[in-house]
Amino acid sequence: MRSAAETLALGILSVCVNIVLMLVKIGVGLVGNSYALVADGIESASDIFSSLITWAGFQLSLRPADEGHPYGHGKLEALAGGFAGVALLAAAGVIAANAVSEILKPHHAPEWFTLPVLLGVVAVKELLSRRILAAGEEIGSTALRGDAWHHRSDAISSGAAAIGIAVALAGGPGYEAADDWAALVACGIIVVNGLRILRAAFHDMMDGRVPNEWHQAVRDAATGTAGVVDTEKCRIRKSGTDQFVELHVRVDPNITVFEGHEIGHRVKERVLAANPRVRDVLVHIEPAP
Repeated sequence: MRSAAETLALGILSVCVNIVLMLVKIGVGLVGNSYALVADGIESASDIFSSLITWAGFQLSLRPADEGHPYGHGKLEALAGGFAGVALLAAAGVIAANAVSEILKPHHAPEWFTLPVLLGVVAVKELLSRRILAAGEEIGSTALRGDAWHHRSDAISSGAAAIGIAVALAGGPGYEAADDWAALVACGIIVVNGLRILRAAFHDMMDGRVPNEWHQAVRDAATGTAGVVDTEKCRIRKSGTDQFVELHVRVDPNITVFEGHEIGHRVKERVLAANPRVRDVLVHIEPAP
């Protein structure tokens, strides 16, 4: 399991990369006559703000339970994920508006050296996106997956701009707006992924059903406990990167209350040991038919 220090370091790296790329994009775009690159740099500035909010929300969600929040602060992680989804949609809107504006007014084709810069941006952003996405999948974080897709959306928009600039340079006069048309296509991809992140965030906020394999893992741990005949209901609520389990187990109806209590404790210990992401387990003892 990835440590909190490792995820924090990844968040700092995310912000630092965005700052460097923002300066490179705006500087090269101004010198190379590429408004698409300048707009991309301005969008990277919004990425810095978005990443700060997302990672701050994620770090706050890791705070332990306290008197005022007995179930911890995990829901902040879903809120941060929702913010990342909204930021993706906003970024798509800004890119689309700039692209349409540039299409409607004549402008010069960008300089050739803007193309390798954009290709470098695509490579850096995609690598960073994959690292953050891997971390998000490992710990089950909607917020980190949202931030990863924000970086990927930047890679997609930069890739689209690179294709457009290549077309503009190869086509010559009349093809100056090719990178702006390509940016519009990229916006569609960004919107789809923004909606996906928002849907996942709302699913977590509403305590939606978790994957079936999570339920099966809990049931397997419980049925392997001495004294358990079978399992009945199993409910799992995801809160941030944690899971809260409510489980009904069936036992011999002729055992004492004390024996049933001991079985419940053993079930809880086995479930907690089987999955470090399970924060708490509530075990109900039911008589087997």
